[in-house]
Amino acid sequence: MTQNDTRSRTDALPRLHPLDNPARSSLTGPHAHFAESRGRVLRYPVDVSPWIALPDAPDAQDWADLAALAGPGGSVALAALQAPPPRDWEIVFRGAGVQLVDAAVDAAPDPEAVPLGPRDVPEMLDLVARTRPGPFLPRTVELGTYLGIRRGGALVAMAGERLHPPGWTEISGVCTDESVRGQGLASRLVLAVAHGIRERGETPFLHASASNTGAIRLYESLGFRLRRRTEFLSALVPATFPTAHGT
Repeated sequence: MTQNDTRSRTDALPRLHPLDNPARSSLTGPHAHFAESRGRVLRYPVDVSPWIALPDAPDAQDWADLAALAGPGGSVALAALQAPPPRDWEIVFRGAGVQLVDAAVDAAPDPEAVPLGPRDVPEMLDLVARTRPGPFLPRTVELGTYLGIRRGGALVAMAGERLHPPGWTEISGVCTDESVRGQGLASRLVLAVAHGIRERGETPFLHASASNTGAIRLYESLGFRLRRRTEFLSALVPATFPTAHGT
């Protein structure tokens, strides 16, 4: 059996659950139209999402293909890794995270929530810059439905959809301006986004930093439960990185 045969058979093995490697499940499923690829490595366009989708068990050629995609010295955002990057990759960030899934969420539409689209992106980016909910880029809004709440015409809270494994949709970009915190806007938007996901016959899930205990308590109070613990990692491609094929 050749190396390529082994790689093809390994990559074809079914995963235990689509949420175990959600970026890959998304880019080989409902978000396949976003996928940029080299070999078995997939990623979103850099202005859509930073997430890279490696195979469940990446080999040397997968890391070489990722290096070629990102370029020498390029930064890559990784999650759900079963093994760390090669030794010569510089890890610049490592953080523990949690993945929570809908167990008994009382999802409901919100009369004050309005759909957000490309014309709202400047305001959305400004809100994200002030509140830092996680990666949100100029085209992230294309990943799914985003809802916002305005006060006095200004966008003060939002939440939306990000990763989209088959049968599941991630709620992300949840943020509230400091001027209106404590009014329950984030909870209302999460429930409204969850309602839209449920209406499609899918199940909401989300990620949070393990250190953000306040957000975790909020999500659990809304009916989410812990499914698994995970790790978020950002690393730099070495300045010189030979491919496994020597090209």
